[in-house]
Amino acid sequence: MKLRIGISPCPNDTFIFDALYSKTIDTAPFEFEFVFEDVETLNNLALKGELDIIKLSYANYFNVLERYVMLNSGGALGTGVGPLLISNEALDLTNMSSYRIAIPGIHTTANFLLSYAFPGQLQKNEYIFSAIEDAVLNHEADAGVIIHENRFTYQLKGLHKLMDLGEYWEQQTGMPIPLGGIAIKRNMDHDIQKKINLLIKESILSSRKCYPALSEFVTCHAQEMNEDVMRHHIDLYVNDYSIDLGEKGKMAVQKMADTIGNSSLLPLFI
Repeated sequence: MKLRIGISPCPNDTFIFDALYSKTIDTAPFEFEFVFEDVETLNNLALKGELDIIKLSYANYFNVLERYVMLNSGGALGTGVGPLLISNEALDLTNMSSYRIAIPGIHTTANFLLSYAFPGQLQKNEYIFSAIEDAVLNHEADAGVIIHENRFTYQLKGLHKLMDLGEYWEQQTGMPIPLGGIAIKRNMDHDIQKKINLLIKESILSSRKCYPALSEFVTCHAQEMNEDVMRHHIDLYVNDYSIDLGEKGKMAVQKMADTIGNSSLLPLFI
């Protein structure tokens, strides 16, 4: 059975799916065709329902509940893992509506957390996540919301943190931050859904056995990062919630659903 699966080329995703891609674990009866895209492109593919399995932002998940259901393994959720609001200089956070803010996509959890912290009308412009630092440095934007490896590089470029948006969510809700998860077509046989979930869990455990060594699958997709940054990235975003959301992880996702105003009666998880 051939399944198309969409993930980002970021080290946390390639680390999680390494064993499935390289077949160092038995994936029978499944064959996986991988599609690599940035987070917002994946969000848009999810809206179109084009892939069987897909990494998507939790904030976008509630837009595609009719098509997809979330797996318990493979996602990014935790504490201290949220997006950062950065700028060239100190800004008045009580006057955010007057600033141009670069975001990594309208459907991203990063954008949701920005609006959660600043619910007023904001001037947002979308950029691919890797271009946000330069947009701020070049004064195309007054501030930017950074995700992924940019958490580890912004200070090296002379940029400053205005606010940890994930930390604000944690303080207000007492919950970990649901960043992104792995969703599977809802109309797929439930036994297949459970088998895919188990394979992803096995893949993570397989990668952990070899860590801190990094496979070629991880390094070749993170060409602009040095290995220390890759490991920081993995350490931050791949954790026990990635292996299994557990009750606390599911409660955090439900809290986001309630905050967004999701009224669907469909189950959120397999």
